[in-house]
Amino acid sequence: MDIFSKIAAGEIPSYKVAENDEFYAFLDINPLVKGHTLVIPRREVDYFFDMADDELARYQQFAKRVAIAIKKAFPCRKVAQVVLGLEVAHAHIHLIPMQSEADADFRREKLKLSEEEFREIAHKINAEL
Repeated sequence: MDIFSKIAAGEIPSYKVAENDEFYAFLDINPLVKGHTLVIPRREVDYFFDMADDELARYQQFAKRVAIAIKKAFPCRKVAQVVLGLEVAHAHIHLIPMQSEADADFRREKLKLSEEEFREIAHKINAEL
């Protein structure tokens, strides 16, 4: 079981934003900006485009719901969707509230947030779902 599967199963603590039977959304612990969220399928699949079309469509619909909640919780120009996936061999989408494209630059220094800040951010997004 990979690290993201363990997070979705509750074996590793996370700041949950949303979930259903197929997908799980939680705050990135090394966020670029407040509200930076990861969305994963519960099923272990490494490559985003290895997912079946119908599963990928449901994944995008789930991520869209989370992105809309993020935009309401953290007013921004857009919520970026970034799919990278080389660090963890489990498909994942980064949802990043942004005022400019610089907000989605992964070379930037990451925020250092307290546990309380993470809890508040997760609650704020969840409340918009």
